[in-house]
Amino acid sequence: MSELIQAVLNSEEKLDLRSFLSDLRHQDKKYLLRNDIQNVYRDYCSHYQKPEQFYTSSHLGKLLYYTQEIIQDESSFCLIIRPKIASQEVYRLTADLSVEPMTVQELLDLRDRFVNRFHPNEGDLLELDFGPFYDYSPMIRDPKNIGKGVQFLNRYLSSKLLQDPKQWLQSLFEFLSLHQYNGVQLLINNRIKSQKQLSEQVKSAIAFVSNRPSDEPYEELRFHLQTMGFEPGWGNTAARVQETLEMLDQLIDSPDHQTLEAFISRIPIIFRIVLVSPHGWFGQEGVLGRPDTGGQVVYLLDQAKSLEKQLQEDSIQAGLEGLNVEPKVIILTRLIPNSDGTLCNQRLEKVYGTENAWILRVPLREFNPNMTQNWISRFEIWPYLETYAIDAEKELMAEFQGRPDLIVGNYSDGNLVAFLLSRRLSVTQCNIAHAFEKTKYLFSNLYWNDLEDKYHFSLQFTADLLAMNAANFIISSTYQEIVGTPDSVGQYESYKCFTMPDLYHVVNGIELFSPKFNVVPPGVNENYFFPYTHTQDRVESDRQRIEEMLFTLEDPTQVFGKLDDPSKRPLFSMARLDRIKNLTGLAECFGQNKELQEHCNLILVAGKLRVEESGDNEEREEIVKLYRTIEEYNLQGKIRWLGVRLSKIDSGEIYRVIAEHQGIFVQPALFEAFGLTILEAMISGLPTFATQFGGPLEIIQDRVNGFYINPTNLEETGAKILDFVQKCEQKPDYWYQVSQRAIDRVYSTYTWKIHTNKLLSLARIYGFWNFTSKENREDLLRYIEALFYLIYKPRAQQLLEQHQYR
Repeated sequence: MSELIQAVLNSEEKLDLRSFLSDLRHQDKKYLLRNDIQNVYRDYCSHYQKPEQFYTSSHLGKLLYYTQEIIQDESSFCLIIRPKIASQEVYRLTADLSVEPMTVQELLDLRDRFVNRFHPNEGDLLELDFGPFYDYSPMIRDPKNIGKGVQFLNRYLSSKLLQDPKQWLQSLFEFLSLHQYNGVQLLINNRIKSQKQLSEQVKSAIAFVSNRPSDEPYEELRFHLQTMGFEPGWGNTAARVQETLEMLDQLIDSPDHQTLEAFISRIPIIFRIVLVSPHGWFGQEGVLGRPDTGGQVVYLLDQAKSLEKQLQEDSIQAGLEGLNVEPKVIILTRLIPNSDGTLCNQRLEKVYGTENAWILRVPLREFNPNMTQNWISRFEIWPYLETYAIDAEKELMAEFQGRPDLIVGNYSDGNLVAFLLSRRLSVTQCNIAHAFEKTKYLFSNLYWNDLEDKYHFSLQFTADLLAMNAANFIISSTYQEIVGTPDSVGQYESYKCFTMPDLYHVVNGIELFSPKFNVVPPGVNENYFFPYTHTQDRVESDRQRIEEMLFTLEDPTQVFGKLDDPSKRPLFSMARLDRIKNLTGLAECFGQNKELQEHCNLILVAGKLRVEESGDNEEREEIVKLYRTIEEYNLQGKIRWLGVRLSKIDSGEIYRVIAEHQGIFVQPALFEAFGLTILEAMISGLPTFATQFGGPLEIIQDRVNGFYINPTNLEETGAKILDFVQKCEQKPDYWYQVSQRAIDRVYSTYTWKIHTNKLLSLARIYGFWNFTSKENREDLLRYIEALFYLIYKPRAQQLLEQHQYR
């Protein structure tokens, strides 16, 4: 039995538990999530006049703190307890307080029964279990090390080298012999014929280069090193060649995980990278703020620039200049024929500020022109992805003149395409989720049948399962994205065990302790986003234009609202207009707090101003809701709503202008996987209030360099912002202190240089792992393919048939 339940039953609080369960029976809700449970418990403590210590420190309080869900059945309660991160215990608790554990299958059946979709007399439901396929793989044991997969893997690999040096050194020798660039051999040539000879020649080469001037260029050493069996790739100077060879020598003689990581991370084995992102409007101008088009576009463009720059630096440091190596990064996205004034109908577009990074747009195969010629929602794109991957493969092979070295998927659709491409091309696959819809929309898997016409979650959640299990490695922006916090479930963790009633049960959807998971947060583009105090880097005419647009410009085509007093401190937010981004919630929070209105104006940059201008259902609903909120709380004269699409230059300047007015940035999302706008605001010098649900918990240090808010508690959120404003008025230095700490936080932790170095290091090490371990993933990949063809593809075909008549 659960220690938490046992502690209650063994104490005087047993009666409190019975009484609490009695209160639960009278609740309208029969399926309570953690937030609901805590609210009911607080009401219970208040009603029975329990002391505060009972709420926080009693045995019952601890039990309910770790209880994620309570489902009321006919005569019992099901408690889903999460006593520690990445673990789950399920118990049935009856009215007489008898306790019995429940299996995963029993829990999933109960959930089906709750939505009246449990039909045992019609046979069993398909069960998906990925657990057995991870039996061959080493596993992390301590939950706090989840997300540090590469560190664990390096220790594991170096221990293998010690346990069976002959086999592993042979694998290392074969791995080093493998690499070429455009047909030119790299690292070692056929003069070195065995791992024993490699060991000997490394020592000879070290002796040779150690007697040369440290800054002697590689080209002057090249001929002599080639006669010893060493091709380009070891370094661009005698000193760097010696350093790299000494790492290899140490690996051969006495391997350790730091040396293994340093060596594999240094050798040049990656030159061509694909970043996959099919959905939305992907471009460099005129796209941000359109439906399905936001932070992910910014992320990928910045990532592509940084990757190309780092690959170029790595090639030079490896001594490959004489080979005319040209690293290439391609962002693979969708070509939209009816491009609405954007460049999304242009096949190839060079990424600004790069030499060889490109946006490659591949069209969807022609079907119903009303669909395939126009933008398609991320919820509707699923039927086209398999043929899209086939067509994209040909385009990529032509652009690269060969296979890529790494494929990085983005979001659910991009990750599925990355799987299909990597499977066909036998290339290392990396996944980046950005955000899962499953955790954004509560009970979305349980009620998927009711939501299917609008969201098609059966396709999306299936695609997520297939892609995350197929990936060689997964990058998350935060630890909690994988396994949450002590009191919240992680996004990937939510795929561990769930039901899709009438479709399938997932009894083990992902192995959270797999070393494939790595936390690598993104950076912020310092060319566009920098502190407002850097006046030498700012353009005065841009500043004046943005200032006018924010506070005084009268243009009903792009601005709603005229401020009665533009000198008030601005509360600022910028995001797409959708339900999850919750800008309407921020407007309501502002409307409810009259005192906050006396001190501040609310300025929003968001989407379109008119329903008829939007092609997205959710955006249209939010437009109507925002107007209704402004009317309900009589916010005219206190709010400005800018329906504009900004360039990156203007986006950066808008934060800085708000900062000059000692403004505040508020990010009120109901859930935020990471939060690039938070980084952008903080590096600009804006004190930032951001949602406590998701990635901001790891970006912001609460009350140090920013503040957490609960966007579901509007009163509390308004009070927190008002408290900060009043402190700033009482103590003017306070705003500047928080502003500077926000700037320092970003520069110390969130730069693209840090991100790119980690990503490339991971790609090399996981490539090495896959090769040297001779890991047999074919059984897993065959299982994934079977699910793709038996579940995903038939449902995609059904959706395609619906598209025929739109």
